[in-house]
Amino acid sequence: MVKAPGKSPTGPLGLWVIQRWQFLCVLLCLGGGFMPCLRAGETAAYELATSVQVDSSGVFLRQLVKSGQPLPAVRLCDAPEFGSTTNLTRAQVSDLLAIVAPDLATTNWTGADTVEISRRKHNLTEMDAVALLTATLQKNYVKDKGELELDFTQPWTAPTVPDEPLTVRILELPGAGVAPMFIIRFELCTATETVGTWQASLQAHVWRNVWVAESDLQRGELISDADVSQERRDVLNIRESLAQFSTDDSSLQLADEVQAGNILMERNLRPRTVIHRGQMADALLQDGALNIMMKVEVLEDGSLGQIVRVRNPVSLRNLSGKVMNDQTISISL
Repeated sequence: MVKAPGKSPTGPLGLWVIQRWQFLCVLLCLGGGFMPCLRAGETAAYELATSVQVDSSGVFLRQLVKSGQPLPAVRLCDAPEFGSTTNLTRAQVSDLLAIVAPDLATTNWTGADTVEISRRKHNLTEMDAVALLTATLQKNYVKDKGELELDFTQPWTAPTVPDEPLTVRILELPGAGVAPMFIIRFELCTATETVGTWQASLQAHVWRNVWVAESDLQRGELISDADVSQERRDVLNIRESLAQFSTDDSSLQLADEVQAGNILMERNLRPRTVIHRGQMADALLQDGALNIMMKVEVLEDGSLGQIVRVRNPVSLRNLSGKVMNDQTISISL
């Protein structure tokens, strides 16, 4: 590599070095090559292709012709409908250019006399169809219940579809929504058109990590002491709320027995009981600024913050109060 001298040398050799350095700088700025340009009075030369494939966004000049000059993204006309073709002659392309981009119009044509325009296409495989249906049903129906898994129950005949992004529009679905076995009717669409309508029979699973009893669990057992673990299960047929907790949470206990292997539901848990039926507790009676402390008999089990019934052992009057801790109940008169 020739380095720029620190100061201008003198003599023929120094002049040659400077000229060489300037020439290299020009090459670097041009990316190692020269961009051809038109001389005054010349018009751009367009070479028309024999056939091209486009998508639904339309037909663009740079798709139809080759040129010695970079071409802007000029849209000439709509794309043909999927499955159809459109033929444009040189004269028709020139007429379209004169309308949408007059500065680019030219009569300097080479190449084919007519270009055939068709749509890009490919076969929609079973894997692609399942992926499209899964994404749509997950977003609009299953949502955050779990991870949807779909399979066709009958062979899928791969149709020819536009080779561009497709979306699914659900036309018919069972009233119960996604089920273990169901039939669906749907459309495939591009950004601008409907490609076709299909009907399919599907098998579905919704997978999710759930809490499962590893052994028989007893009523009243603290969840922090319970023999439970998380497993990936199909929860598609479960219509009630699943239990959500941390295994070190000592504020929850089992509300009933749960057999080994069963999934824990929200109804299986309740706040830990801190005060029990038959227990004598301190009752704080509040009447405005007046506070009275007395002993009461607890008539039912209660957790923190729960309202329970108590009895004054002297007057035998029943009252209701809020559990403050394992020894105290607050009663408002």
